[in-house]
Amino acid sequence: MAKNILLILGHPSENSFSNALLSAYQKGAESAGAETRTIYVSRLDFNVNLADGYKNGESMQLESDLAASQQLISWADHVVMAYPNWWGFMPAVTKGFIDRIFLPGFAFKHHSGKNFPEKLLKGKSMRLLVTMDTPKWWFYLVYRASQYQILKNIVFGYVGFDPVRFSTFGFIRKSTDKLRAGWLKQVEQLGKHFK
Repeated sequence: MAKNILLILGHPSENSFSNALLSAYQKGAESAGAETRTIYVSRLDFNVNLADGYKNGESMQLESDLAASQQLISWADHVVMAYPNWWGFMPAVTKGFIDRIFLPGFAFKHHSGKNFPEKLLKGKSMRLLVTMDTPKWWFYLVYRASQYQILKNIVFGYVGFDPVRFSTFGFIRKSTDKLRAGWLKQVEQLGKHFK
């Protein structure tokens, strides 16, 4: 079954292993019949600061690049985001992208008398490809992959993505060419199965 897959590069540099991972996923997905589109967050022209939050139930006016990004998210059946883990989370520009784009009325909707919002992006799935200079075992054992719990339950799950899956690649600084090639093959296989 053909799928619409949106690829999002959350690394500020297109000359990054994050982008190589995204390209490998795209190669696998397209070989299996998927249609893909890509958002390079670093190319977008927008204010990363959600000034005043959702004051009076309203949010800032969307820049054209963010409006186009919302259209692509609506189009997608599956979203794949690749980014580096910096200081325990994603780069600031990527966090700002999420703050500005997953807005009330687009990503979720509150209803009077209900404690939890309606999930407006229900029916979509997500895969996050995360690179890091932390050893993988340390990230899971000591940090308990807390970043993943936040993203799965408080961010993407909150607006309806299910399932939300993660692939961890680390640690990058000490990785060999052979290891990286293996990771790229692994991600290409994920793309072939739309996972």
